[in-house]
Formats: sequence, C-alpha cells, structure tokens
Amino acid sequence: MAVTAVAPLAWGTTYLTTEQFLPPDRPLFAALARALPAGLLLLAVVRTLPRGDWWWRAALLGFCNIGLFFPLIFLSAYHLPGGLAATVQAASPLAVMAIALVLLGERPGVVRVAAALVGLAGVGLLVLRSPDGVTALGLAGAFGSVLVSALGFVLVKRWGRPDGVGMLTFVSWQLVAGGLVLLPLALVVEGAPPAVDLPALGGFIWIGVLGTIVAYACWFHGLSRMPAGAVALVGLLNPVTGTVLGVAFAAEAFGWVQALGMALVVGGVLAGQRRTPPAPAPADPAPTRPAEPAPAR
Repeated sequence: MAVTAVAPLAWGTTYLTTEQFLPPDRPLFAALARALPAGLLLLAVVRTLPRGDWWWRAALLGFCNIGLFFPLIFLSAYHLPGGLAATVQAASPLAVMAIALVLLGERPGVVRVAAALVGLAGVGLLVLRSPDGVTALGLAGAFGSVLVSALGFVLVKRWGRPDGVGMLTFVSWQLVAGGLVLLPLALVVEGAPPAVDLPALGGFIWIGVLGTIVAYACWFHGLSRMPAGAVALVGLLNPVTGTVLGVAFAAEAFGWVQALGMALVVGGVLAGQRRTPPAPAPADPAPTRPAEPAPAR
C-alpha cells in the first residue's frame, strides 16, 4: 500500500505544477510532453519491445491509461469547476470495482464499497464548490476519463506483465503508445508547440519523471499485488495532496469542512484495505470405524 500511495501523492502535485509553471491553455501539449518523452527515454534505457500479443495489449493499455485518459481529464478540467471534476474522479474506485467484478470475478465486499462511498463523500467536502460553469462536454469528459482509466487499470490487473519484463519496461510501452496517440491530436487541435521557458521545463521534468514514470511504476506494482478495488481507493489520496499543496503554496482556504473531508478520505482508504479472510476449507470428515460383526449365536 505504501508503494502504491506514491502514485496518487505524485499525481496530486500535478495541479499546482500545471497552474504555476506550465504554458497556459495547452492541455494536449502538456499531456504529450508528459507522456512521450518519458516513454521514449525509458524505452531507450530498457531496449525491450513487446512480443506477440503484447503489441496490441500494450497499445490498448497505452490508449486507455494515457492516450485517451489524459485528453479526457484535461477536457473535464477546462469545462468543469475544479471541485466537481475532482469529485467525479473520486467515483473511480466504484467504477474499478464494477469492471473488476465483470472481468476478474473480484468481489469488492460490503466494506470496500462502503469505504469507496465514504471516500467519495470526503472528496466532495474537500474540494466541491459552486456548481456554476458545468457543461455537458465537461461532464462527458469527466465520466469518460473515469471509465476509460478504470478499464485500463483492470486490464493491467487481468493481464499482468510478460514473464521476464520489468515494470519500467511495461510502463514505457504504455507511455509511448499513448504518446503516439496524443502527438497528431495535439498538432491538429493546438498547432505548433508553445515556447517553453526554464520554469516550464522544470515543471515538465517534474511531472514527467515523478508524476509519470515513478507514479505509474508504483501504481502498476500495486495492481500486481493488491485487489483492483483496494488500489483504486488509494487513488483518493490524489485530491488530498492537491488540497494540502494548494493551502501551503497557493493560500487556498481550509476550514473544518475540508478537514472533515480529508478525514473521511483517509478513513475510506484505510478501511478499504482490509483483506477479506478466505473461506475456511471444509473439514475432513471424521473417519468412521467399520461396524463390528455381531457375535455369533
């Protein structure tokens, strides 16, 4: 759980980094710069390409987890209030549990579902503000990002990794596949790349290395060792991190409502990690002694 938590804690720094350092109003370029350079760098280091069925599997995972997820998440960010977008994202554990039930036969249990609902309520208290500015396009992007990432994470859990392939190699395949999807999309929609100054370069390095390479390696590590629903609940630490950084560095308001929301989120995450005890094995029937013959008369 501790290793898995590195991912949402790192992702939570993306909000402040984007707002303070990255070029404004270039979401597709930001997504491309986050995914493709990191993926190509990793691939140059590991020098291992997919084989056999893993060509299409890596492409599908990269499409779900990177290439489609990043644009949808930015679409929701630009067309919804930030609090509402984060609250919709907090429904991700429920989506992961539902898809894992269908594809993996993984039953979340009452406690884990309740923990997801508590965490969702906590995120709502933590970040939800006025509903002004809600658009159908923004809601479609928010719910679409939840569904596509949930599917991608469950497929990672279902397929695992090829034998002998390291986690960084596995991450590199998805980043490159997703980045290649984003490349033509960014060029067509946003045109030529913007000028990147030194602070923006530092911001891209931060979210590319820590928020992408390290975060996804830790996240997929968790998916390989924990139930998919439990991993998704850990992801609720993302808005908690964003809120803490906003209070510390952007002078955002923080009161008892936000404190209660944070307590509910952390409580939901911890409660959702409780392992369901396996059903006890049926006891061996007691050996029966053969009946003694009746004495002869």
